[in-house]
Amino acid sequence: MDKKVGVILSGCGVYDGSEIHEAVATLVALENHGLEAVCLAPDIDQMHVINHLTGQPVEGEKRNVLVESARIARGNISALSADKLDDLDALIFPGGFGAAKNLSDYALSGPDMKVNNDVINAVKSVHEAGKPIAALCIAPVILAAIFKDQSPNLTLGDDGDNAKNLEQIGGKHHITRFDEVVVDEKLKLITAPCYMLDSTIRQIFKGADLVVEKLKSFLS
Repeated sequence: MDKKVGVILSGCGVYDGSEIHEAVATLVALENHGLEAVCLAPDIDQMHVINHLTGQPVEGEKRNVLVESARIARGNISALSADKLDDLDALIFPGGFGAAKNLSDYALSGPDMKVNNDVINAVKSVHEAGKPIAALCIAPVILAAIFKDQSPNLTLGDDGDNAKNLEQIGGKHHITRFDEVVVDEKLKLITAPCYMLDSTIRQIFKGADLVVEKLKSFLS
């Protein structure tokens, strides 16, 4: 049976949810490496809704993170909860502002960020079982916050301000290119910059593939 990897989505669209290219690249990479994707998302309201044509908030509109994430998962998704974690062999977080707005409040609070409780419980449960966790783009700030007492090795590419924030949160930042990943061997964390760099979609797919390749090495 294929190993199962929980793909934690945060909505649909770079400015208020999951970055779609990164999410699809993750799903493709998992299939290419013979791993089964299990899509999950918290059943909560988004922080806000962004018009992706104008980049501006839409006043008075509300959307649900799970419902919006179902667009990417083609409906094959479940609410993130403890009973969905036992069968998983790993977790991976695509990026997008949803990681900083819905899965956490990093977009508002910066280094003083807090992480959604369902996300904390999922990460801790998988980690305590000795299983690996990966994060793309801005999502490594979530791992920095959860593992801050253990100074995790992470990357946000070469983004100076966010890198400084990540280190204030508690992580150790490593500068990377699109074709590099950072692996914290002790904590079994894998991170890559993706669209934190000025990357092409081909480079995004390459980065996601490298992350999944390393993730799989922890599962063998």
